[in-house]
Amino acid sequence: MQVNAKVDYALRALTELTNAGPGPVKAEAISQAQGIPLKFLENILLDLRHAGLVISQRGQVGGYRLGRDAREITLADVIRVVDGPLANVRGLSPETIEYGGSAVALREVWIALRASMRVVLEAVTIQDVRDGELPAEVRALLEAPDAWTRR
Repeated sequence: MQVNAKVDYALRALTELTNAGPGPVKAEAISQAQGIPLKFLENILLDLRHAGLVISQRGQVGGYRLGRDAREITLADVIRVVDGPLANVRGLSPETIEYGGSAVALREVWIALRASMRVVLEAVTIQDVRDGELPAEVRALLEAPDAWTRR
């Protein structure tokens, strides 16, 4: 899985909002705190607002705040908002793809891949990231001998 800048920035922005408390935070403050280009961040915040993950408030004391409790926003929720489905093949949902001949099992591989990503991304919330306390099933994956080895 390749995490693009839009997903990375969206997750970091939401984590920053979790740190801010109940009041609104200006996009400029999030941008500076996380090193995210402001214009790019504003577009991401618009997507997150349309999905109800953030609420915007106009005016002198305006800014952004979480639209839901950080314990209820999973990484999967955010990825789906800013980047679409967790797994697709050439823009198609894996279960809709038909392969023939020796490649027929690829469909099941793509579906299994999506399921394994869900195990992690639907278990971890923005609050978990902010607190640095990942669920036990995710921590267990990190303890595998080759988890930190790039291949």
